Order: sequence, then C-alpha cells, then structure tokens
Amino acid sequence: MLDKLQAIEDKYLELEKLISDPEIMADMAEWQKHAKAHAKLTGLVAKFREYKKARRAADEAREMLGEKLDDDFREMVEGELAELNGKIERLAEELKIMLLPRDPNDDKDVIIEIRGGAGGEEAALFAGDLFRMYTRYAENRGWKTEVLDANPTDLGGFKEVIFGVSGNGAYSRLKFESGVHRVQRVPATEAGGRIHTSTVTVAVLPEAEEVDVDINPNDLRIDTYCASGAGGQHVNKTESAVRITHLPTGLVVQCQDEKSQLKNRDRAMRVLRAKLLELARESQRAELAETRKSQVGTGDRSERIRTYNFPQGRVTDHRIGLTLHKLDFILNGDLDELVDALRAADQSERLKQVD
Repeated sequence: MLDKLQAIEDKYLELEKLISDPEIMADMAEWQKHAKAHAKLTGLVAKFREYKKARRAADEAREMLGEKLDDDFREMVEGELAELNGKIERLAEELKIMLLPRDPNDDKDVIIEIRGGAGGEEAALFAGDLFRMYTRYAENRGWKTEVLDANPTDLGGFKEVIFGVSGNGAYSRLKFESGVHRVQRVPATEAGGRIHTSTVTVAVLPEAEEVDVDINPNDLRIDTYCASGAGGQHVNKTESAVRITHLPTGLVVQCQDEKSQLKNRDRAMRVLRAKLLELARESQRAELAETRKSQVGTGDRSERIRTYNFPQGRVTDHRIGLTLHKLDFILNGDLDELVDALRAADQSERLKQVD
C-alpha cells in the first residue's frame, strides 16, 4: 500500500509542476485536464502526508525511549507514542478506504421506482410513504426531485411511482435502497385492529446519459394514448401519454404526467436508458461472478432489506442487523444514520476482499 501511495504522491507533484508551467497554462483545455487530475488526488495526498508525519513522530519517540530518561519524561513520551500509534492505525484504515475503487456511477443522478407489492391498498399507501420519505431526504440534502410517471390510488397511495433525483452524490447515497421494504402496521381500513404485513419494491437506477447506452431507434416501438388518472377518469382527450417498448429486451416504459407528448417521450426515454444501463451492469456482474457475502448494495430486488414496524416504532435493516427506534424521523426523511451505516458496511466488506 505504501508503494502505491508514494507513486500517487509522485504523480501529484508532477501534476503540480504541469499546472504551473506557462506553456500548459496557455492551453486552457490541457491545463484544465491536469488541474482536475491534481484536485482529484489532493485529499488522498494530504492524508498520506499526515500518515507519514505521524510515522516520523512515532519513530522519533521510540528513539527517545532508547535513551536514558527520567521517569516522568519517559512516561510522557510513552503516552505520546501510544497516541501516535493509534493515529497511525486510524490513518492507515482511512487510506485503505480512499484507495478502494470508486463506483463509476456514484456521481450520477438517479431514477427511483417504487411499486406496491403484497398487501393491496395498504402496500400502495406505504409506497406513498416511501415516496415522501425519499423526496424529503432529497430536499434535506439540497437535491432536486422530478416525478417521471405515477399511478396513484384513490386513497392517496401509489400502485407505482417513478421519479428522478438529481444532486451531488445522489446515487452514492441512495443505491443501497434497492430491494423489498416490508411494513408492519394496523391499516386505516382495518376495523379489528390487527397488524398487517405488506411489501413495497424499490429500485434505484443510475441515470444514464445518451453516451452510456446506445439505443437503435429501429429497436423501439412507440405508442401514444390518452392519459388517465385515478379511477380511470381521462386527464385529457389528446394522445399525450407515451409507451415505449424496447424490442430486443422487451422492456416497457411509459409516461403520462405531462400534457405534452414530447415531454412524456423524453421522460420515458430517460427511464429506458437507466433500465438498459442497469441490465448491462447486471450482465457484467454475472459474467464476473463476483458473489459477495454481504447483501449490502447488491440491489437484488427479491431481497427483503428492511422492515418498518409501526407498533414498536422501529426500523430494522436486515442486511447489517441495524435497528433504530426512530420510525417517525426516518419516514420524515432522516435517513443519514441508516445510509452511513450501510456505506460503512459496504466499505468494510470491500476492504476484506482487498486484504
């Protein structure tokens, strides 16, 4: 690891010279390329330098302990050495994490699909709860949300809702939400007060750019129809709703939220690109056969990843065995404690694979 870090610092110093070179500075595109690479390494190099400084200080302390010292001074130096050793261990762990390969999709915006599963109307109502939870979380982090398609129910839930989230690091923090979410509560429609268990499926897809996925227009069948709302009432009498079928894969996406057929088509294409990118990633994962012991971040939609228990006011994430007794806060968008724990577990698992 140290050799790799030293090579990175050497590269950083080389880039430092390049961005100070008048000839490079005269070519703005070239200068920006080197400046971007330099900035990308700054945090890692700063941490490595802090690590080396702590190592040097520890070596000096050990040398001093080899000399003849009075008891009080020796005790002080031993205490400093113990602190330095702890710092070195912590910095080494942080450096390992920083060296882990980044998910290339972490900086992408996301498209989230929420669908009611087992439980009928109660599942649809909980789908609405999860939609509000994610939109509030996005709002708390300063991200933007945009509904791409929705199939609401008469009681205020959703059979299905698809929406985009755009903002810095959106996919890196939301990717662990893919899977089956289970709710245990007494439905508003339950007269006997019995607890029901329902499920909702969540899929989090990195939003694909046009350059990420090559779609042949001849592979698409595009149908238009009149948009309809809850209960089958016509929202408008023009064929503004769009359904796109990708013939090679059989994927079907649709959008009817906008009055403009063009806008609905654009939104449906965004969802289709994200789904095709996810298909390609799943295929690649299967080919590499990288089966991970931890379920964190696998995105398998058949996994029961989390239970929301209303009578006990708790949320349990089954992948990492974490239970939090703050259900109301979580449903109000306070997801950071859960997300941070999942990210830490994912890092720990990947570190085991490196070791």
